[in-house]
Amino acid sequence: MQEIAPGVYVHLDFRGSNVGLIETANGNILIDTPLIPSDNQRWLSYIRQVTGAKPILYVINTDHHRGHVLGNQFYDAPVIAHDLAWKNMRGYGANFCQRVIDSFKREPKIQAELASLEIVRPTITFDSRLDLEQGGRTIRLIHVGGHTEATILIWLPEEKVLFAGDTVWSDQHPYMAQANSKQWLDALSYIRKLHPTSIVPGHGPITTIESTEPLSEYIRYVRRQVRVRIRRGYTKQETASSLVKSLVPMFPVPSDRRSKIESQIKQGINRVYNEYKKGTEPSRPDGDEEDEPLDVEPDEAPVEDEPLSDDGGFDAEDREGEELDGEELDGEELDAEFDENDDDPFDSDDDSFDLED
Repeated sequence: MQEIAPGVYVHLDFRGSNVGLIETANGNILIDTPLIPSDNQRWLSYIRQVTGAKPILYVINTDHHRGHVLGNQFYDAPVIAHDLAWKNMRGYGANFCQRVIDSFKREPKIQAELASLEIVRPTITFDSRLDLEQGGRTIRLIHVGGHTEATILIWLPEEKVLFAGDTVWSDQHPYMAQANSKQWLDALSYIRKLHPTSIVPGHGPITTIESTEPLSEYIRYVRRQVRVRIRRGYTKQETASSLVKSLVPMFPVPSDRRSKIESQIKQGINRVYNEYKKGTEPSRPDGDEEDEPLDVEPDEAPVEDEPLSDDGGFDAEDREGEELDGEELDGEELDAEFDENDDDPFDSDDDSFDLED
């Protein structure tokens, strides 16, 4: 646990996601919760050591992915999240819980801890922005979307500290299987306009706005290359298989995770491909050049049947059933939404839910 501003703490070593603590005169506000039950007990112990008997006023979830929300049950406090986080989490039932447990088949101790898993959904939700005034602090919750439709930022304007959730990935490949890439670029641009002194990402070390630039370029590059391939008649599979090799070197990839990360990169490419094919993007977004070349070597040309082996305003789904509000998910999307590592490619070595399994 480290203090990054007076009364503002983070813990970066729990499984699932980074977590935060904002201490106020009235009580504590927590940001995201650890994935593993025993980690939540450790986190509660750290909180008591630092803040004594102060109550926990709220738990804030930066999105609905399991790495951010599974620990909600251990805190006697209302959970705050975006409206769409609640919508997605209402499908987290018994089948979801069992799949979480099954995903730790190589870690029976954790499976035993998760036997009493209970999903605690948000009880306070908002649409675009929510300001909390507690104990002399202002905590601003801002919906940005991008990484998921429910992704939010938590901004402390006085301290210039930003809890960015999975909007910011520093020196690692972003998880884009549920992304809206244009929203994500807008969110990163917005973060740079806030000029935070410290950014707490969803995973990895504390960072600064400089780390948002490589991520923006990565997303812009994917969008440009996907768009050019669509113009040239590539299928989704051809697009992913021809583009993934040029994306892998853009961020470090541990050798033992290469297959997993390549699979996640392909999911992100497929997501951007769908954005364009479904007509949700203009023909020439982001000021891209009309004649952007294909970044593909001649011997990598795809084969037709190749398989896939300011002040805070911002205007800009692991589901149990097969259909929710009339929106049907295909098998690829379901697996993407329940990728074993959710949005953290480094937190486990169980590949049970890889798309290519």
